[in-house]
Amino acid sequence: MIPPRKTRTITVRDLPIGGSAPIAVQSMAATPTCDARATLRQVRLLEQAGADLIRVAVDSERDVEGLRLVRAESDAVLSVDLQEGYRLAALVAPLVDKLRYNPGHLHHHERTKPVRDKVAFLAEMAAEHDCALRVGINAGSIAPEYAERFGSDRVGAIAACAIDHCGFLEELGFERFVVSIKDSDPNLVVEANQRFAAACPRVPVHLGVTEAGLPPDGIVKTRIAFEQLLSRGIGDTLRVSLTLPFDEKGREIEVGRELLADIEAGRFRSVPPSFFEGLNIIACPSCSRVENEKFIELAQEVQRATAHAAQQDLTIAVMGCRVNGPGETDDADLGLWCGPRQVNLKRGTETLGSFSYEEIVPRMLAELDALVRARAGA
Repeated sequence: MIPPRKTRTITVRDLPIGGSAPIAVQSMAATPTCDARATLRQVRLLEQAGADLIRVAVDSERDVEGLRLVRAESDAVLSVDLQEGYRLAALVAPLVDKLRYNPGHLHHHERTKPVRDKVAFLAEMAAEHDCALRVGINAGSIAPEYAERFGSDRVGAIAACAIDHCGFLEELGFERFVVSIKDSDPNLVVEANQRFAAACPRVPVHLGVTEAGLPPDGIVKTRIAFEQLLSRGIGDTLRVSLTLPFDEKGREIEVGRELLADIEAGRFRSVPPSFFEGLNIIACPSCSRVENEKFIELAQEVQRATAHAAQQDLTIAVMGCRVNGPGETDDADLGLWCGPRQVNLKRGTETLGSFSYEEIVPRMLAELDALVRARAGA
């Protein structure tokens, strides 16, 4: 049930992606990369689960040193998430097989430099060190120029951003790259990837529903997107992003393989029309950007504590880091993004304050109940 894909084949070291190559399944280490021992343990756990490729994040030179130790003890196929410091590519490219950058983060440094020049630097580093690239576009961190141009049309913004960055790279003569376009809404993921694939049919695509949240809902959301896209021949590599304890990250690989096997065999799952009605809890997957492991327990507690509001048409976002947390909670009715010791609480785009991990759930519930009462009164 997965038709032949039209994309070109690229390699990440010796791993082929695209074209007739098997669809690669990947995941991300959930520990700070500066903690080399913990990250190496994550890498080995994901390898044992059958990951084809493993991503880590680098946000500082301390992370680079941690990555250097991981690479010294592991031969895993590694991708690095450059976060906001795109110039770290010069230090990490010799240590990995693939560089991932988010166009929405390129404006943070050297703001007067054209984005195309920054992309040229990344392509140069990748070519010099035999790395592939991933252009990773996230609807929660849209590049400012696209947000201004498209306003509330998120699909148009992220699809246009992806198409433009493909143009930058191909004009530079660099074709060893894949593109990912992600959101927490599987329907938006389907629409944006279809639009991109129609415009750039030769570019390999990485699939994922970001912040899918806790199982089982996170698996259902991911399945919806993957069934719709893979059955159309869109998708060359994928990740199932679930909010899980660090020691259970291998489950992302297992679920990814299960979904692939089901779709290949024509075992599609329908969802009731009411699936997207009622309370929607989105939560990012535990990854190396998380600064406090309590984030995972917090997401689980939010799910339990809000059961009484299951019929309310509201969204609560629980985000684990300062990189994506502020922006990706903007569209939620209530947002929680976690720091090392405090959790920031938002109502829409308004910040309500920072609270300890012990205080945040009662405070969030008070805001939730106020929203419910306000809607009932309206």
